[in-house]
Amino acid sequence: MSSEEGKLFVGGLNLNTDEQALQDHFSSFGPISEVVVVKDRDTQRSWGFGFITFTNPEHASDAMRAMNGESLDGRQIRVDHTGKSARGTRGGAFGAYGCGRSYSRGGGDQGYGSGRYDSSQECWFWQNMFGQTDFFK
Repeated sequence: MSSEEGKLFVGGLNLNTDEQALQDHFSSFGPISEVVVVKDRDTQRSWGFGFITFTNPEHASDAMRAMNGESLDGRQIRVDHTGKSARGTRGGAFGAYGCGRSYSRGGGDQGYGSGRYDSSQECWFWQNMFGQTDFFK
């Protein structure tokens, strides 16, 4: 079993929602190994989405079913397993211009490309939320 099986995408976050708020909101479903709110590497402002990895994929599925469409910090959130697009296909790097960046997880002096969330997850987000990845052409 890979950690990707227990990984959830959480979109529609309030820009002030941080990792601790996500952890607190989802921890009742089971042990969590990692929580990340994706932030712009230059401004450290939230992009309004993040990822939660549960140690048990069944807990992730329970959390997804219970929390999708619920409110967190005044915003309705979208929760889904990573790697699944709205069309039921695998996510990934779609090769579009604008999908070649990586983002800092916050925390000070992390440089460009040092975060764990890279272009494939950015493209997955844009594809799932808007059906395209070529915003910057």
